[in-house]
Amino acid sequence: MILTNTETIPGLNIVEHYGLVSGNTVRAKNIGRDIAAGFKNLVGGELKGYTELLEDARNEATNRMIEQAAGMGANAIVNIRFSTSAVAQGAAELYVYGTAVKVG
Repeated sequence: MILTNTETIPGLNIVEHYGLVSGNTVRAKNIGRDIAAGFKNLVGGELKGYTELLEDARNEATNRMIEQAAGMGANAIVNIRFSTSAVAQGAAELYVYGTAVKVG
């Protein structure tokens, strides 16, 4: 599956358009990460626990989007975008969407 945040793929033509595909996941912080983040806030620096949490969430949401596109017969997803939103205290949704196409 070819993934891109552009509307086209250089050197390839879109020969079939399948429509919008998406994937999402909702993740919550945990007490261990919160404590570590609290200490890190005192001295500064990257919050690696949260970085890993967001990376896992992006991968899971993207894989769900890819599965949906593959089920439609697509071999590429163009114009991919990510979005986040708070859904509850301490929990956030990561949403990814794009356009499933067949390129040739």
